[in-house]
Amino acid sequence: MSGSSKPPLIWLNIFIFLSSFIVAVAIAPWYGMKTGYGVEHLLWFLAAFSFCNLSITAGYHRLWSHKTYEAHWSLRLLFALGGAFALQNSALHWSSDHRIHHKHVDNNDKDPYSAKRGFWFSHIGWMLREYNTNTYQDYSNCRDLQKDKIVMWQHKYYVPLAIVTNLGIPIALGLLHGDIWGMLLVVGVLRLVLSHHSTFFINSLAHIWGSQPYTDKNTARDNAVLAVFTFGEGYHNYHHIFENDYRNGIYWWQYDPTKWLIKSCSWLGLTQKLRVTPKLKIEKAKAKQALNTASRNISKLPNAALINEALNKEFEALMGKMSDYYDVKKQVLEAKRNDLVKKYEKSLLKLRYQQMKQELATQRKSWESMVAQYA
Repeated sequence: MSGSSKPPLIWLNIFIFLSSFIVAVAIAPWYGMKTGYGVEHLLWFLAAFSFCNLSITAGYHRLWSHKTYEAHWSLRLLFALGGAFALQNSALHWSSDHRIHHKHVDNNDKDPYSAKRGFWFSHIGWMLREYNTNTYQDYSNCRDLQKDKIVMWQHKYYVPLAIVTNLGIPIALGLLHGDIWGMLLVVGVLRLVLSHHSTFFINSLAHIWGSQPYTDKNTARDNAVLAVFTFGEGYHNYHHIFENDYRNGIYWWQYDPTKWLIKSCSWLGLTQKLRVTPKLKIEKAKAKQALNTASRNISKLPNAALINEALNKEFEALMGKMSDYYDVKKQVLEAKRNDLVKKYEKSLLKLRYQQMKQELATQRKSWESMVAQYA
């Protein structure tokens, strides 16, 4: 794209990103060396940083963009305030952009922050020029959110809310601890810069660096390291194929504090209707992706046709065992809920369930052993 055909620069965004970055990397350290920071600066920084990022991940992203759960008005209000504090536009605008991203992921002409246009563009470049002016007034893909009074209140008063939170909170903390400039630098500017770039990594690095265990139909990647910096959003390959799941890290050992927050709030009655992808669907996606990867590698071998035939037979056998196992598991769960089922029928069902579980484990081991040769 030639320089003359590039959209106009958005000078306000450039000023905010550039000035805050300079203050964070130059003035904040200088002030720290000259005056010193205390434990209170660190604690409030961590609290503000977590509040902002979780408002984006749990609020803007998983609640409003994808409707993966429902939240009490008090929690929605907190997310709306935290989103303004994070300075990433209103929830309505953010969600509209994000829904377009998922619908047209990697399409350079339609995806607002397509990773195929490079790291810089997907990370921050897309916000420095008027690439998406048509979406600034058109929120037709968010009609559901326009029924949410808190979303619309935040959208209407986003600018004053952003100013009040980004200046008011650090100043109030500064008055409390007797160091207004220190709190403005640490809780205000440093927190803002780190909050910005850690969440921006989801659009950039999470589409470049990591593995693709579930699908390779888009650039999204799973990355456990990024999950730490993005409050669980680093499991992005999973998210792009199962976007309606309130979890990104689906295993207990995967770092996903956003998931833990949403789940914990459900115990307090603050969240409900948490949406979860069926395990059968997840396992089938992983197996299908493993099949695709192995098939590509096998195609280079002289006996590719024979190996592919054997591989596909193994895949079909695995699919069959998976369906049988999860069907029986469903029956067992239904039987537990139904007191009218006789004891011996439950026993037979449990016996069949254990048999199916063992057969699936054996078939899965055989499958994994085979695909490992061509991964």
